[in-house]
Amino acid sequence: MATEEEATSLVRNLGILDTLSDDSIQEIVGSYNGFCAATEALLNGTGDLSVDPEFVDHVHGLCKHGLRSLVRDHFLRALEETFEKNGASKFWRHFDAYSNVALLCKTREGEVEQVLCKALEDICLEKLYKENCLLSLVHALPSYRDQTSERARLFSTYQLLVSSVLMATLPRHFSEILHWYFKGRLEELSTIMAGELNGDSESQEKDDMDLDEKSKLAYRTGEMDIDECYHQVRFSENNKLVKNIGKVVRDLRNLGFTSVTEDAYASVIFLLLKAKVHNLAGDDYRSSVLESIKRWIQAVPLQFLRALLAYLGDSVSYDSPSSGQKSPLASHPSSCYPGIDTPSEGLVRWQLRLEYFAYETLQDLRIAKLFEIIVDYPDSSPAIEDLKQCLEYTGQHSKLVESFISALRYRLLTAGASTNDILHQYVSTIKALRTIDPAGVFLEAVGEPIRDYLRGRKDTIKCIVTMLTGGTGGTGGNPNISGNTGDCLLEELNRDEESQENTSVDDDFITDEKQAWIDALRWEPDPAEADPSKGSRNRRKVDVLGMIVGIIGSKDQLVNEYRVMLAEKLLNKSDYDIDSDIRTLELLKIHFGESSMQKCEIMLNDLIDSKRTNTNIKATIQPSQTGAELGENAVSMDILDATIISSNFWPTIQDEALNVPDPVEKLLSDYAKRFNEIKTPRKLLWKKNLGTVKLELQFEDRAVQFTVAPVHAAIIMKFQEQTSWTSKSLAAAIGIPVDTLNRRINFWISKGILAESLGADSSDHVFTLMEGMIETSKNSGNSGSSEDLVAGDEDGERSVVSAEDQLRKEMTVYEKFIMGMLTNFGSMALDRMHNTLKMFCVADPPYDKSLQQLQSFLSGLVSEDKLELRDGMYFLKK
Repeated sequence: MATEEEATSLVRNLGILDTLSDDSIQEIVGSYNGFCAATEALLNGTGDLSVDPEFVDHVHGLCKHGLRSLVRDHFLRALEETFEKNGASKFWRHFDAYSNVALLCKTREGEVEQVLCKALEDICLEKLYKENCLLSLVHALPSYRDQTSERARLFSTYQLLVSSVLMATLPRHFSEILHWYFKGRLEELSTIMAGELNGDSESQEKDDMDLDEKSKLAYRTGEMDIDECYHQVRFSENNKLVKNIGKVVRDLRNLGFTSVTEDAYASVIFLLLKAKVHNLAGDDYRSSVLESIKRWIQAVPLQFLRALLAYLGDSVSYDSPSSGQKSPLASHPSSCYPGIDTPSEGLVRWQLRLEYFAYETLQDLRIAKLFEIIVDYPDSSPAIEDLKQCLEYTGQHSKLVESFISALRYRLLTAGASTNDILHQYVSTIKALRTIDPAGVFLEAVGEPIRDYLRGRKDTIKCIVTMLTGGTGGTGGNPNISGNTGDCLLEELNRDEESQENTSVDDDFITDEKQAWIDALRWEPDPAEADPSKGSRNRRKVDVLGMIVGIIGSKDQLVNEYRVMLAEKLLNKSDYDIDSDIRTLELLKIHFGESSMQKCEIMLNDLIDSKRTNTNIKATIQPSQTGAELGENAVSMDILDATIISSNFWPTIQDEALNVPDPVEKLLSDYAKRFNEIKTPRKLLWKKNLGTVKLELQFEDRAVQFTVAPVHAAIIMKFQEQTSWTSKSLAAAIGIPVDTLNRRINFWISKGILAESLGADSSDHVFTLMEGMIETSKNSGNSGSSEDLVAGDEDGERSVVSAEDQLRKEMTVYEKFIMGMLTNFGSMALDRMHNTLKMFCVADPPYDKSLQQLQSFLSGLVSEDKLELRDGMYFLKK
């Protein structure tokens, strides 16, 4: 397309032709024909650039008649045609053999480099020759007032012409050829540099000093910076390789391949950087790799780019007026760019690109393995710190949230994972993400699927209590387990909160106005993923215990479950050691308040009072009852330790009838009588099915000790009277149902002490003593083996009614109200039913249950076919 100036000149030239005579026209035609022939001869010459006088005469003849633009246009058009034929076509033919990109992988080492360098050499010579031809034209043109600018325009047009011809005929595989060339050269350079780095590392190991320590020492003593040493040694030996690469880059730039070339070597640099990040990061999460990656960027790619930009003449001072907007990294040039007084703008831009790519690559690696990292937490803390720095640099927190939620749903929130494992992973997730996001904005989004899933599991509350208390109540009531052997999670959380309070500023008020102003200046809005109901990130504080309790929705349910588990443990204790339970209770009181834990505190006080009362009763009992003057079958008061409870403050306790042996019954009666004398008017009501009994079974050749429930002791002691019992007669003698007897007696059968056989009646089994048992003693001996049985372990029996059964029993009172509401309204949603019960059930007992408790009770009614649930609405079962 002609420019406006060229169009005006053409109109003027045509106007001149109308005023010329026939002789002048003939002269112009002759000069033009001669000029065309001379131009063709000059452009197709073999190297003789001497200016033909006839060429000059023809140029002058045309210019004399005002046809200067015609001369320029024709010459440039002819120049374009000859360059396309003699330069571009031959250049591309060098690469025809590599049109199949797959063949590049099979080429021998250095082959691509040789072909590319030869092709560039040929076309650069051709370009230089054509450039000299254009210079001949410039010299042939007569003097002109704006000759300097005309010359600049001609050469600029020529450069654009060369680029246009090459880009118009660019084959698809040329970019792959460039990529392959730079890949080979940069890998070679990287290998040489890596060898030097390893050599330096070995020398540092000899000195028993790591890289960071050595750098600091060098700085303190005024020695040369370690990166500067790398710079001086490395590039004095590798100058030739960098120059060869630089020459290729310069030639490609001169041909107009600037962007294609930079894309080629940039892609290779990023490819090497990605491989380095993967190599350093790997699957080791116990060491930080970010600083090592940044040192490698300084030592290898940035050193190469510095040398390359210097060779190409792009190392303009960054402080120069033409350098544009400055990077914040330019304020510390000596540490970031060793050996360089002031980095160039191009080098600063390259460092920003490389560091961002490194941060993003490492971030993606760590996010992909975040599930494994959190499983290994806190050992994987260095990997978490690296991820934190990467996210601060890239700001791609939403990628972490989406990826981690997907991993949780696929790997953790499944039926095969135990509730305990899910809870421990949730706690580790909270702790790890608290490091990355102290405000808890993204933790809210990540934790929501876990909380929703756990709310659907029946054992969630029990597992939470067991985890918080370090096993309190989770031992199944084993009397020999006094408590947790290590720190419980509650103690750990308490220490974490204390350390945070010691190192953080009080969120509620800031007395220093200057600090308040600084905080105001640093204020940032919450990200889009933040829950607006949780408050600003500046007021938000991640509370691990609060997030765990948030799974349940109410602390009352958690406290009630803890109360049931504590009661189960205390009732099956064989001693009064409750130090660990008191410590746990004090920690729970810190978090849940004293009023919530009042009943639990009374339960523990009952144990303390029981110990004191038990000691007093034994101290004031008659000597004849302490073992010195007892008859043959009497039982000493010394072996009895009673747990006296205040039933109004304990959970509902399982009460089963049990006939204990007469000596034991006499002992309990005497104990109760003495208690009434000391604690008038209080009386004891024995729960004979609860507690533990230590037995020693003496056989002809051995003695075996057992710790069992009272019902097991009552069963085996009956075999002192006779060696064989039917199930019905034994159940009647002990005072328990036959089916309960059949469950409980399995313990003795499994130990090989009793044998079971069918009697005359198929429903009435016969139990026989296998060995000759001489006697049963309740006094623990020092010899023989010992076996323990936690009460109820073998068949799931409990001393205390579970929180779930207790809730069902309490909610039964409201069943008629629910049935009546559904009869009147036909159908009701859960929320409406809950609000209606709160509004109208105010009599004794008032409705004080949570929404989750009501939903649990309604689910039980649905399973009993009393109600049906459709689309979130409850209906009476028809």
